Amino acid sequence: MRTQPLPRGNAAASWLLAAGAWSIAAGLAAAPLPEVAPADVGLSAERLTVLDAAMQARIDARDKAGIVVLIAKDGRVAYHKAYGMADVEAHEPMRRDSIVRLQTMTKPITSVALLTLYEQGKFQLSDPLDRYIPAMANLRVFTGVDAAGNITTEPPRRKPTIHDVFRHTGGFSYGTGTSPVDRVYQQLGIDNARAASLREMIAEKLPQAPLLYHPGDQWVYSVSHDIQAYLVEHFSGMPFDEYLEKTIFGPLGMNDTSFGLPRDRARQTAVYGPDGNGALRRIEDGQGRRAPGDADSYARFADVSFGSTGLSSTTMDYARFAQMLVNGGELDGVRILGRKTVELMASNHLPPAVGQLSGRNAGNGYGLGVIVLVDPPLSGNLGSVGQFGWAGAATTWVIMDPKEKMVSLLFAQHMPIDFPFAYTWQTLVYQTIE
Repeated sequence: MRTQPLPRGNAAASWLLAAGAWSIAAGLAAAPLPEVAPADVGLSAERLTVLDAAMQARIDARDKAGIVVLIAKDGRVAYHKAYGMADVEAHEPMRRDSIVRLQTMTKPITSVALLTLYEQGKFQLSDPLDRYIPAMANLRVFTGVDAAGNITTEPPRRKPTIHDVFRHTGGFSYGTGTSPVDRVYQQLGIDNARAASLREMIAEKLPQAPLLYHPGDQWVYSVSHDIQAYLVEHFSGMPFDEYLEKTIFGPLGMNDTSFGLPRDRARQTAVYGPDGNGALRRIEDGQGRRAPGDADSYARFADVSFGSTGLSSTTMDYARFAQMLVNGGELDGVRILGRKTVELMASNHLPPAVGQLSGRNAGNGYGLGVIVLVDPPLSGNLGSVGQFGWAGAATTWVIMDPKEKMVSLLFAQHMPIDFPFAYTWQTLVYQTIE
């Protein structure tokens, strides 16, 4: 059981109130990072007003219902502000401690959990998956469809490894596309919205599907983080959610982070998206696929936890997790990972056949469960070589920058994910550095 939350600090309250922009919210449950004036950590208060105005403009234009932005540098919070509404219909304002659905920002936490077991010598990255998931011993690779419409396959040139599932190069898919392999995933129910357990999804159903490509040949976003979560259970002998609580959430004081819908519904945010007519509509199901009258499917993750999605959290909770990584694996005297492990996690692990990512991810590689910036000019945005992070489907975003010793968070609870908005937010965050 978690301890009672620590009281919220207000080290920079006088400056924030004088600036007239950053009000201090009361009753935050997460153990806080200390707060300071921006100039104390090398950020420009004047340039922060540009970021502030841009966020407020999105609210005023009703492009977003609610937004929370947090910037921490040198382990101290220099900017933390909420905009708009957490629940428009209920007239509930967005708060700095509002609890949002992280969606796929669950993934970096899953990877850190598996890396804690790596540090215990439980496995090597090069280990084949079938050593721990025997049903994967006879995986085959999709090659096409014959004249009768049947899938054709061949043996993989090599077996998928744990390294592959950290970096999405194992040949797996997500089952959300239209390829013949995706249709097999859909037919088998390889989907964290439908599977009854990690074991059912990963150890029983997934081995029945062909690989989409030969391991190491491509980077394809996939169920790999759910495989990671299954491996956490295998190596730890504990349910995945319990292992996260014991190893990460409890030690870091992440008191508002849990699977499914939050226990404190008063701080729960709603999810919104475009209605097609220039306004916003409420998306009752944060996963965007709820039928009228059905229960909110995000709630199921409180009972069945997965590695790719399902966590709810606050900006301050996630900032503590991110700050731990920027610090090299330690926060407030609590060490979660060793410094060399974090360095390995935040390196580009993509094999030569892939090199770097492309499209909207151009200029980036992929590490052990996180995207990693390797070429800022090619990415077309401000940033630092070696910054890493990930995003969530409801426009949640984290950037961890060891070079600048900075953590940046954007929580907007808008579906589908708004990439142009997030890229603009990133530009506005980095232009504040003096």
